[in-house]
Parts: sequence; C-alpha cells; structure tokens
Amino acid sequence: MDELSIVRGCQNGDNTARRRLYEKFSRQLMSVCMRYVSDRDIAQDILHDGFINIFDSIRRFKYMGEGSLKAWLTKVMMNESLKYLRKNAKLNEISYDEMPDVADDEESDISDISASVLMELVRKLPDGYRTVLNLYVFEDKSHKEIASMLNISEHTSSSQYFRAKKLLTTMIKEYRDHEER
Repeated sequence: MDELSIVRGCQNGDNTARRRLYEKFSRQLMSVCMRYVSDRDIAQDILHDGFINIFDSIRRFKYMGEGSLKAWLTKVMMNESLKYLRKNAKLNEISYDEMPDVADDEESDISDISASVLMELVRKLPDGYRTVLNLYVFEDKSHKEIASMLNISEHTSSSQYFRAKKLLTTMIKEYRDHEER
C-alpha cells in the first residue's frame, strides 16, 4: 500500500489503512515525541493521543506528493508534544543559578559522538531548553515562531536556546571525560 492509498483509505475510515499508517510511521513519530519528552511512557501517551488526532483530522489533509504525509504527521506529533508540555507547565525557564559554568567561547566538536548518545544527552536537558533546542535545530523554527508557539518572548526563546547549547556543551565534555577513563 503506497502513501496515497494509505491516506485515501484513512480518509474513508478504512481500518486496514489506519493500521498500515500506524505501522509505517509510529517508530519515527515516537522518536519525535521522545525529542520533546524524555519519559518513554509519557511519549507513548502523546503518540497515542497524536494518532487519535491524526485519524480524526486526516480528512482535511491534502496529499501533496511523497514526503507530505510524513511532514504532516511529524507536525501533528510535535504539536501534541508541545501541548503536553504547555499543559503540564514543563516549559518553565530555569534560573541562572542552575546553569553550569562554561566558557563563552567554548565550542564542542561532536563528530566523534554517535547520534544516539547525542540524542540521549539532548533528552537529559531540562524541558524548556530541550523544547526550544528541538524547535530551533530540528524543526528549523525562528525564535519569533518559537515564541509564538510556546507563548513566551523571543528573548526567552533565544536565551533558552543559548543556555541549552551551553549545558549541552558541558554534558558532552563530561561524557568525553567519562569515556576516556
């Protein structure tokens, strides 16, 4: 079953098409949820709610060719994750006192770190930092767009991104130090 057939089947309420959609995309969409929420059980709840939303709203989806379905599904899961974070007040800014000391000019080359290790380090960031970092880096959103999505100021978005990078740099350094032992 190709993407267009899956979409049309889902739009017509075909449970076989719904199952195919879930089987084809659930792993990728779970990864999206895990980028925003570090708890696997919560991420699975978000995935479940996201698929309910997808099946309820797929009639309004307009297939625009290969890749458009995946992009739409990813956006739905991103929005479900953000909805959870907003609802549970997980986007609060962390105070400067909780920031580790990192030199302003310290940059970290990550070419020697696997993607899975890097994503695990990102998952360990505080919710607000992780959310802004994900939106800025993975979703290619501007600070203005992020501010609007999260109901925060542009300055808060940019400062959370800056702090996320600094904290991630520290975490990478600590990971390397630990690996060298």
